[in-house]
Amino acid sequence: MYIIPKIFQQFPELIAVESNRKGGVSKMPYSSLNLGLNTDDKPENILENRKRFFERLGIKMSRVTQSNQVHKDKILKVTRSKIYEGYDALITENSNTFLSVAVADCTPILVYDAKNQAVAAIHAGWKGTVLDITAKTIQKMTQDFKTNPKDCYVYVGTCIDENSFEVGEDVAAMFTYDVKRLDKTGRKPKFFVDLKKANLMQLLKCGVPENQIEVSPFSTVLNNDFYFSHRKEKGLTGRIIVMIGVKKDKVA
Repeated sequence: MYIIPKIFQQFPELIAVESNRKGGVSKMPYSSLNLGLNTDDKPENILENRKRFFERLGIKMSRVTQSNQVHKDKILKVTRSKIYEGYDALITENSNTFLSVAVADCTPILVYDAKNQAVAAIHAGWKGTVLDITAKTIQKMTQDFKTNPKDCYVYVGTCIDENSFEVGEDVAAMFTYDVKRLDKTGRKPKFFVDLKKANLMQLLKCGVPENQIEVSPFSTVLNNDFYFSHRKEKGLTGRIIVMIGVKKDKVA
C-alpha cells in the first residue's frame, strides 16, 4: 500500500509516505489503489481507496491537503487543509496538516525542515522542473519559515526513469546537457531526460546536503506492477500520492 522513505524513518514525529497501486478496490485500468481525485475511475472506488489509505496511517481525510496540479511553479503556504486549485507545490509549518501530491510519471518530492518542523510536497513534471519548482520551494520555505537548506531532509520519489522518458528536440532544448542525452543508435536520433537528476541538482544548488537526500530507485514505467504510469498506460491509469506532515495527535 505504501513505503516510508528511509531518509524520514529517523523522525518519529513525521508521517511521510509514497503509496503504490496495491491494496485498493479499483478495477482495471485503475487497479487497485487509485488515489487520484481527477481520474475517470468510479468515485466510490476512489473514496474507498482513500479511506483505507488514510485510516492505515491514522489520519483523518479532512487533514489532508491537495491541489489540482497544473504543471507550473505556483507554491502555496497552507494554513488550512482542503483541496486547492492551481498549485504544484505546498508548504506548511502547521502540525497535523498533511500535504500531498498525486503523480503517475511526474517527479514527487517531499521536504522536511527538521529544525523548524516545516514540510513541503512538490509535483515536478518536466514543465515544473524546467521552471525550477523544487529550488523555488526551498527558497519559499527559507523566506516563510526561515528554513536553512542544511536542515532539510528530502525524498525524490518514484517517477518515469531516464531511459523511458523520450522527449522531442523542443523539450530537450529546455534542459541542461548534464540531465539529458542524445541517442544516435537508431534510425532517428532520440532525446532522453533524467527528471530525478534534474531535481536533485536543484536541491544541491540550494544547499541541501547530498547525504540528506534519498532518490527512489524505482520507475513508474519499469515497475508498472507497483506504480501507475501515464505514459506506459497511454493516459488511462490511476495516481499514487506522496504525502508528508508532522503528526502531533494520536489520530490527526
